[in-house]
Amino acid sequence: MTFAQKTDFVHVKNGQFFINQQAYHYMGTNFWYGMNLGAYKKDRLIRELDRLQELGITNLRILGTSEGPDTAPWRVTPTVQTAPGVFNEELLEGLDYLLVEMAKREMKAVVVLNNFWPWSGGMAQYVQWVKKDKSIPYPPPAEGGDWGVFAKYSSQFYELEEAQKLYQESIKKVVLRTNSITGKAYTEDATIMSWQLANEPEDQTADKLLSSWINTTAKFIKSLDANHLVSTGSEGYTPSSWAGTDFEKDHESDAIDYMTYHIWVQNWGWYDPFKKKSYKKAVKNALAYMQKHNAIAKKMGKPVVLEEFGISRDLDDHSDASSVKMRDKYYAAIFKEVARSASEEGAPMMGCNFWAWGGEGRPSAPKSIWKHGDDLIGDPPHEHQGWYSVYDTDKSTHKIIKKYAQKLKSLNVTL
Repeated sequence: MTFAQKTDFVHVKNGQFFINQQAYHYMGTNFWYGMNLGAYKKDRLIRELDRLQELGITNLRILGTSEGPDTAPWRVTPTVQTAPGVFNEELLEGLDYLLVEMAKREMKAVVVLNNFWPWSGGMAQYVQWVKKDKSIPYPPPAEGGDWGVFAKYSSQFYELEEAQKLYQESIKKVVLRTNSITGKAYTEDATIMSWQLANEPEDQTADKLLSSWINTTAKFIKSLDANHLVSTGSEGYTPSSWAGTDFEKDHESDAIDYMTYHIWVQNWGWYDPFKKKSYKKAVKNALAYMQKHNAIAKKMGKPVVLEEFGISRDLDDHSDASSVKMRDKYYAAIFKEVARSASEEGAPMMGCNFWAWGGEGRPSAPKSIWKHGDDLIGDPPHEHQGWYSVYDTDKSTHKIIKKYAQKLKSLNVTL
């Protein structure tokens, strides 16, 4: 049986996604903390999945690993790999549970296996383990934090052979896992759409190792699992000259099945929530960014997904009671472009995952820093809580999500 014939697996044909003989366009969200809910908050997980199903969400981007001692700062805790080669079975069983419940709702998972940023441990934690440094130079909001200093530290991951060995052992731990509930091997589970190398891998190594690392690691995953797609988690051509990403080069590998990019109009300085006039230019830039990346994907003959985008509540207010008029306007603009470009014949655009679903979770206080025991929401622990989360009470946003979920679903014709 060839890969493309395996029932219910997402596969690529003619530069697009298919499940069996039906096209797979999707509305998705980032639900990175789903594994943690599956382990420790099962009742909440069920409620969140039911809400997402009602909105027409059919794709969740989730963490499959997290690293570091649970005493370390600026990351979700507990973590999956608490020390080199030491894994938290409770969390992995939470991932089992999440996948089982997603399957019941016909949802697909993009499983992220590493992180350039510190909020799940990630590459910097591997560097710290191998080099045995006293501490990681965390970025803001850590006191005295510097994004550039952190990025250089995290980029050492690509150069350290021992870090790569540890990472590959972590990959094997997840990819070769057998679900404790169903008894089914992950490699045979069609609920998983793809394995993702890392969240937003950047590169500040002198030798520019990112694209070769992508190729090597993607081939390693393919050697373990021939049934699932593999993706990069790339942001694309970010406006940051020092990011070290090359959208085309980073997706050249035959072991990378589709392309990803992210858009952050506020983080990148395109949008100021206190200056209304900045919104028009921000949307113009965002749409141009989408069209640029979609055109490259079409040239390369690979599907493409906008897997992260978001915007703050009005006036950058982090309270769940604040207005979301600008967010609604922005979401509608981005979704409209996703649906428009996806509707073109032979178009590579297959879907999007907005950032991020907060559901019924709430910060301990708006704009607080996450600490162990607080609700997990869409905003990761290294960001102020309430910034980008879409809550269960954001009904106006829900209507927009549902509207465009239906539009994308309507494109899923059968060959």
